[in-house]
Amino acid sequence: MASPKLITKIEPEEPTTRFAVLIDADNAQAAVIKGLLAEVAKFGEATVKRIYGDFTSPTSASWKKVLQKHAIKPMQQFAYTTGKNATDSTLIIDAMDLLYTRKFDGFCLVTSDSDFTGLAMRIREEGLTVLGFGEQKTPEAFRNACHKFILTEILRPSTEQEVCSQTPKAEPSSPSKDAAPAVKPSKFPTKFVLEALEQSSDESGWAHLGTFGSYLTKLQPDFDSRRFGFKKLSDLVRSKTDVFVIEERSLPGQKQKSLYVRAKNDLS
Repeated sequence: MASPKLITKIEPEEPTTRFAVLIDADNAQAAVIKGLLAEVAKFGEATVKRIYGDFTSPTSASWKKVLQKHAIKPMQQFAYTTGKNATDSTLIIDAMDLLYTRKFDGFCLVTSDSDFTGLAMRIREEGLTVLGFGEQKTPEAFRNACHKFILTEILRPSTEQEVCSQTPKAEPSSPSKDAAPAVKPSKFPTKFVLEALEQSSDESGWAHLGTFGSYLTKLQPDFDSRRFGFKKLSDLVRSKTDVFVIEERSLPGQKQKSLYVRAKNDLS
């Protein structure tokens, strides 16, 4: 007698957000690529990874060392004419070709060049997510054209980690587990943050941390708690006891408590 077949129920996987990662080698540093791809993974899957530049140039030597390791496809672009950036044009043309395939949910544009502002805006018009990655020098026009802009300086390996790897005999003080990668902290924009909190709070003055964070990014795409020395927004909020009051609440149907925040000066 034949044994009955075992039927296994396969749960459908949640759809993955698909990103095309396009890197301008002329305006990006190879040292940040590991942290950059890890950051992209927080938002979705890097389905396409391409980098544009002249890889026969000595200035691109650092990139050639990491392309194969991270499965990034180099798009060679020779500098035929002095003063003309053919790399930008090729990247933009490729981006539009990929956009019209309708296979992606968003684009990651890695550059510090304001010339890609129009591209970011065009992609947004199609309803896709635009993540921007660039250095501190990146103009505000490009930053604000993205849904989220992330400074590549905060994606670099921490200075202390680099020192440890180069001088094993040294015994630097241990950094806090909540400390962000080494980068000079920015001045905390108290006024802006409180205005965003007011707009995202309910009638009682309280705002869910997630709602508050989303509103901060909508108003200022380059807002990032790591710029102020904290890995997470929750850590930043908890540290600013002179600005915020926090409250953990147990919500129906949820095992973990949710964090709510309000302005300290709102308390009567």
